[in-house]
Amino acid sequence: MILTLFAFVLGGVVGSFLNVVIYRLPKKESIVAPPSHCPHCNHRLSALELIPIFSWIFQRGRCRHCGARISARYPLVEALTASLFALAARLQPDFPALLLVWVFMALLIALSFIDIDTYTLPDSLVYAGLALGWMASYLLKYPLAPQASVDSALMSAGLLALVAGYGALLVRRLKDGKREWPVGLHTMHLAGMVGAWSGPAAGLVAGFLNWALNARSKKVFALPDGLTLGLAALAPVAGYMVPGWLQSGLDSLRGLLVATGGLALAGGLYWAFRPEPEEDPNEVVVMGFGDVKLAGMLGAWLGFWPFLVGLMVAVLAGAVLGTAFRSRKVPFGPYLAIGGLVALFFGNRIVSWYLSYLGIG
Repeated sequence: MILTLFAFVLGGVVGSFLNVVIYRLPKKESIVAPPSHCPHCNHRLSALELIPIFSWIFQRGRCRHCGARISARYPLVEALTASLFALAARLQPDFPALLLVWVFMALLIALSFIDIDTYTLPDSLVYAGLALGWMASYLLKYPLAPQASVDSALMSAGLLALVAGYGALLVRRLKDGKREWPVGLHTMHLAGMVGAWSGPAAGLVAGFLNWALNARSKKVFALPDGLTLGLAALAPVAGYMVPGWLQSGLDSLRGLLVATGGLALAGGLYWAFRPEPEEDPNEVVVMGFGDVKLAGMLGAWLGFWPFLVGLMVAVLAGAVLGTAFRSRKVPFGPYLAIGGLVALFFGNRIVSWYLSYLGIG
């Protein structure tokens, strides 16, 4: 009980800080300075005005100095963070695992609200979460074993990247998408195709070689998307149907996902430090690439099969909440975050139950 109460108080304080991150990070402002202040009159807030949840209630949602209305978003984020921290303390009371779970939750809350506001998922938060998941795996063997964390991150990112790739290809009626120099979606598709036929290492090598060739020649060398994605889909089928094929169906599928995900995360990191290409208003986008990178982060923490559980929860939540909030477009990132939180605590249990239901667990 004491731990739960402490977690609630700590969560409220962290939620107050997350409000600063959510407001300032998209504007590329420092989250440290200047200190918290009223966004209307710029008055620096005192300690009594910064008490999570309660300050907003006591001030009736208004600034004490200028009387301007303060958004209910602030206590909502604080209450949500406090409640999730307390829930985590009940479900995972062991240290240092609980500390990592709290950090994971804080990242997902910040990413969700930033995505709602700006329809973007900041690379700084996504890749920080990915790196932290891998670091924790190597140092603490939590939340996953090191190799499992790496594989799961690449496979999860690869899965969403392929969903986006095949979806866009169908909507474009098999026409090629935009070619970006030196690395783009075509590089990712090439890596996936080679990985599906020859293994993940070969796929990653092929993708990075294409990247290097493009950079060296100042041109874009790319195969048609219909060819790369078509051959990528054919390889696992051949592995299942033809005995003694180059790779089994599962190995081929793993090679496809790992190679695709590896190039997706590497390419996303490259573009995080480069000026973003100009957006083509006519370009077909089935899923934002920020969601692909978020999937990689979730995979590093959850494992691939629990990530699939989280993805199904995200799709279901998107269908239900999307219908409820039809007047406002809600991006997919917050739904992925909801699925990730469910999978963090219940994903392995759901997977085990489902395998037992099938009689193979």
